[in-house]
Amino acid sequence: MSARAELIVKYAADLKDKCGVTPDMDLLTKVTIGCGPSIYNKDASTVAGSQKSELDTVKNNFLIKKLGLSDGPELDAGIEAVIEKYGRSNANKHRAVVYYLLAVHFKKESVYN
Repeated sequence: MSARAELIVKYAADLKDKCGVTPDMDLLTKVTIGCGPSIYNKDASTVAGSQKSELDTVKNNFLIKKLGLSDGPELDAGIEAVIEKYGRSNANKHRAVVYYLLAVHFKKESVYN
């Protein structure tokens, strides 16, 4: 199994075990591929849910640039909802899982089709 395939299995387990979500494996694979090489970098592969600068990066680079959403308070609310769902106390929030949950939350799965 490739390193990426192993990570996708880990992300799927996080979605199921920590978020109570049965993942769409096709979408999860596409979101993971969309994260590029960052998934292999220990620091870049996770999202610090309590750091405002990190959450601003998620909002600007993923929600606005990738998903094409307009900036507004609903983006911050969506990020908060996803961080809450993943578990605020969970220190290792994988970027691919956060992005997957955000794409589903904002009903933007079509971006990956």
